[in-house]
Amino acid sequence: MKNALILHGTNGTPQHNWFPWLQQELEARNYRVWVPELPGADKPNIERYNAFIFPQWTFNDESVLVGHSSGAVALLGILRALPKSTVISRAILVAGFVDNLGREDLDELFIEPFSWKQIRQKVRDIILFHSDNDPYVPIPHGEKLRDYLGANLILMKGQGHFNASSDPKYRTFPALLEKILA
Repeated sequence: MKNALILHGTNGTPQHNWFPWLQQELEARNYRVWVPELPGADKPNIERYNAFIFPQWTFNDESVLVGHSSGAVALLGILRALPKSTVISRAILVAGFVDNLGREDLDELFIEPFSWKQIRQKVRDIILFHSDNDPYVPIPHGEKLRDYLGANLILMKGQGHFNASSDPKYRTFPALLEKILA
């Protein structure tokens, strides 16, 4: 069954940004969708997130994972923890990053180093959305993720952090939906 797990970022909720819109759009197309309220999202932690998600969600070859900001890094942690035999359809990282961005509240996302090759083997298609003027995540993070993961980097002009608090148009995200459905 087609399914999508959508992960919000630091201090986010499932009601922020384009998450409710994306959930509605995918459910209208017969996806099973979960946008969980990640526990302790003020200080993201991959181990805590995985302990919360894995008992409640089943991943299969039709799974799509979408993560925004620290949720994109959490998505990498999920891919790392998938059983060896599980390969999902697509992972989409929106404003993802490769280190703590100089922020102590993000340290617990990087306790265990990522094996990029191992992560890449868990997903058939990886797409990265990055903006040339993101105030939090500089372009080199998107470029490094592209290189580490052999991913398709979509660099968009003037989109900030792809969040509604900076730009109200990010209550929807049609370009993202298009890539999920492609």
